[in-house]
Amino acid sequence: MDRQQLLDVLEQVRSGALSPADAAARLGELPYAEVAHAVGSTLIDHHRELRTGVPEIVFGGGKTTEQIAAALRELARRSGGAIATRIDGARAEALRALVPEVAIHELARVAVLGSRGQRPPAAPIAVVCAGTSDLPVAEEAALVAEFLGAPVVRVSDVGVAGIHRLLARLDAIRGAAIVIAVAGMEAALPSVLGGLIDRPLVAVPTSIGYGVSIDGLVALGAMLASCAVGITVVNIDNGVGAAVAAVRMARLAVAR
Repeated sequence: MDRQQLLDVLEQVRSGALSPADAAARLGELPYAEVAHAVGSTLIDHHRELRTGVPEIVFGGGKTTEQIAAALRELARRSGGAIATRIDGARAEALRALVPEVAIHELARVAVLGSRGQRPPAAPIAVVCAGTSDLPVAEEAALVAEFLGAPVVRVSDVGVAGIHRLLARLDAIRGAAIVIAVAGMEAALPSVLGGLIDRPLVAVPTSIGYGVSIDGLVALGAMLASCAVGITVVNIDNGVGAAVAAVRMARLAVAR
């Protein structure tokens, strides 16, 4: 439940369309629900969006397909839509069998069940990707941002090895209010963008690169050590964290 849904319930009670008893029953399932599975149970946080503005996002890594399916169903039951990340190929096929109506985005390893209602307005977000190998993380960020209600502009394969490609897309990038830059290898893209644009910039290092890249640690260090000031850096391959940070900024940009 988000703030608007709560206000809708209260307005229905005020107008007489919903009785206090029915409203109490509807709210009585909150703030969380326990979903049992083969080993133990999962507590689904239905009040997270009300508290933080962002609903619970199911992390699929380390979970069984049954656990993922149960969490998605419970979240969608209350809010109309739910999203899960890190759904690899094997989990994706098994999840389709359990929840036929789920939409699987294979490149991003994201599963979406249903669709959310109206979200708070948000300014456009540009998701800028250095190389094709970085696309899974970039697309994860883009899909999560869209699920949270932000319009997204995708700009891909504009790494600094061919910097003319980036310069050719600057107008599209500057048209967004917030920019997410996704890069592996030496991760120069956010530093270059930081010197070219005046938008809030969230940088995502990826685990892409040759041996010396150390599974993204070099990219992470390069972004943290950037000489372009004002860059916000999230963890390696953390497209979700970048999307949530960008959406919160994008909502504030509209609210001004």
